[in-house]
Amino acid sequence: QVQLVESGGGSVQAGGSLRLSCAASGYIYSCMGWFRQAPGVEREGVAAIDSDGNTRYADSVKGRFTISKDNTKNTLYLQMNNLKPEDTAMYYCAKSSFLATAVAGLTHDRYNYWGQGTQVTVSS
Repeated sequence: QVQLVESGGGSVQAGGSLRLSCAASGYIYSCMGWFRQAPGVEREGVAAIDSDGNTRYADSVKGRFTISKDNTKNTLYLQMNNLKPEDTAMYYCAKSSFLATAVAGLTHDRYNYWGQGTQVTVSS
């Protein structure tokens, strides 16, 4: 059973930065992703990275967010810069059974394991 634990959320002002971490109980060689969900809004994919280091981003975060991973620590990261109020949401780490971002993409039903989430709040 894979366990994912997110950390690093918090409250920041617009223009600020946060770095989210996701510690996995097992190897993270398959496609890993970050998703977010605001109240009353469908969960959306933010970024994904696969075992070859290929990445995929939602258009709304391109140029501001960077996904990365450290296989030696079984940890996934999301560096978020120039945060905007519309980035406010609960952020979830997820692991797919697919190896490639080309397959898993940012489609939430292609991810099998989920963390509990960490809240990010951006004030204007």
